[in-house]
Amino acid sequence: MKQILIAGIGNIFFGDDGFGCEVAQRLIREPLPPRVRVFDYGIRSYDLAYAMLEPNDAVILVDAVPRGEEPGTVFLLELEMERLEKAQSDSLNPHTMNPVAVLQLVRTLGGSPGAIYLVGCEPAVLETEALGLSKKVEAAVPVALDMIRELVGKILQKYEITQEDGAELEK
Repeated sequence: MKQILIAGIGNIFFGDDGFGCEVAQRLIREPLPPRVRVFDYGIRSYDLAYAMLEPNDAVILVDAVPRGEEPGTVFLLELEMERLEKAQSDSLNPHTMNPVAVLQLVRTLGGSPGAIYLVGCEPAVLETEALGLSKKVEAAVPVALDMIRELVGKILQKYEITQEDGAELEK
């Protein structure tokens, strides 16, 4: 059986950009199924890229993502690697986290991270030297945790069904 990687990303010094980090920190303290790994990567792009080179059935990225929604809105997206490869992105920078650049690096290094999901939250405050989450984004953290728990359950259930059907699985 492969693994599920849950990656909290963001910059805790930019207000709500620390959303993914906060979610990861809370998940780290919970009992999780075997082979479900949670890390707070913050802005460590290279660390995340190398973790994604390991055999993962799924990677769940958790981040603040402005989409023009009401602050605190939590959403789940399944990302398509082919579309991300074609997306424009800045090169990797050790002082920021650019998930698209990380995924492109993973592909360049020959990685295939499996299914990629994004649990995102619409930020209210993205300012330099703004510590802590806004009230609306703080209130969204439990919503994101529930969403992640449900998604992990579905991924694990899918794996069990595949195994029961007798499909050959990589070890």
